[in-house]
Amino acid sequence: MRTSAEYIDSINRLIAGIPYPEEPHGLYEPIAYTLDCGGKRLRPILLLASCDAVGGNMDGAVNQALGIEMFHNFTLLHDDVMDRADKRRGKPTVHCKWNEATAILSGDAMLTMASQLVGSGCNDKLSEVLDLFHGTAMEIYEGQQYDMGFESRDDVTVAEYIEMIRLKTSVLLGCACRLGALMGGADIEVQEALYRYGISLGLAFQLQDDWLDTYGDPEVFGKNIGGDIMNDKKTFLLITAINKSDAARHEELLSMLGSRSADKVERVKAIYDALNVGDECRELIERYAADAVSELDKAGLDGDAREFFVNIAKASLTRRS
Repeated sequence: MRTSAEYIDSINRLIAGIPYPEEPHGLYEPIAYTLDCGGKRLRPILLLASCDAVGGNMDGAVNQALGIEMFHNFTLLHDDVMDRADKRRGKPTVHCKWNEATAILSGDAMLTMASQLVGSGCNDKLSEVLDLFHGTAMEIYEGQQYDMGFESRDDVTVAEYIEMIRLKTSVLLGCACRLGALMGGADIEVQEALYRYGISLGLAFQLQDDWLDTYGDPEVFGKNIGGDIMNDKKTFLLITAINKSDAARHEELLSMLGSRSADKVERVKAIYDALNVGDECRELIERYAADAVSELDKAGLDGDAREFFVNIAKASLTRRS
């Protein structure tokens, strides 16, 4: 097993070496900009590490790792348009730096490039790889639709929310783990155990993102704090606050939905603090991280490989960006 830093170095070299066509510059420059803005590279790390962990050759899975990262960034590019986000990883989003039409079209190109990469060099595994990738992509779109639909509802349940983030976020982490194991030649039981690890890790990861959007440091987090509150995102925090509120707080929360007042974030956060929903969110993050670790025993990984994935799960509890 390599270290996370070694995997990241490999992934960044692959990204830097993408041979974009020279023209039309306006199509490919935003793609390069999006990928060059950095990020944790968590999904390609999981893919390459899963391949290594089951005894495969990482070099045989680099196209899939690059494709998964390309696809992930495509979803972020389009999400930023839908969420009206102005910052991503501390830099202007594509639709702000260029315009919405550019963001949509360059995102479309990223999706096609991702599909080409994922299917490259799979040989006899091509059908399995594409079924997994395309099935995951459709689940992610379903999750995004649920997320958008929740914005106009004030009766979203915690169970509905967890299913939404499973689809929108977790399935791609699960896909990365399973795809790496598949490319590495692992049997179906190992693939499925690593997939479930990725699902639980993704739930912990997204809940931590939600927590950071309210309680994080914008200079470290890489985007403005309070975006979920301003955009009426039905996060675990908001849903739990609505459920726990007395009549007065319940009315106050509902009255702020749709508002873009200057003090909205401060007022909603004050209710969160009074009801301790931030602490409840932290407890749920810890539970899902523990669930992820428990799946590793079913994958039969050796000591070094198991420790690598355990450390990633632990890091999801403490990350600040």
